[in-house]
Amino acid sequence: QVQLVESGGGLVQAGGSLRLSCAASGRTLSSYFMAWFRQAPGKEREFVAAIRWSIGSTSYADSVKGRFTISRDNAKNTVYLQMNSLKPEDTAVYYCAAGIAPTRVVRSYDYWGQGTQVTVSS
Repeated sequence: QVQLVESGGGLVQAGGSLRLSCAASGRTLSSYFMAWFRQAPGKEREFVAAIRWSIGSTSYADSVKGRFTISRDNAKNTVYLQMNSLKPEDTAVYYCAAGIAPTRVVRSYDYWGQGTQVTVSS
């Protein structure tokens, strides 16, 4: 089992920045892919970014590429999502997830956090 706890969400003006954290516990993450997804009201959950824990390789959705950065801290067992140049359309609940395959598909991830709200005002 892997337990994931997100933090760092909040209200920010357009153009601002936030950093989300996802603290993981329960298992070593060396064989996992960690990802961030988001879900806006009335919309499906969508992929944002992912990182392969073992080597740190990353991938991003086109909508956030160049603005968001995913990273991990091995010592703290924590994944981060640095979000810059935020837009109102980035408003959503952001979820951290862990899975064993390099995929952008929601159902492929086995473990999920409770989510953290990000609201970007115009």
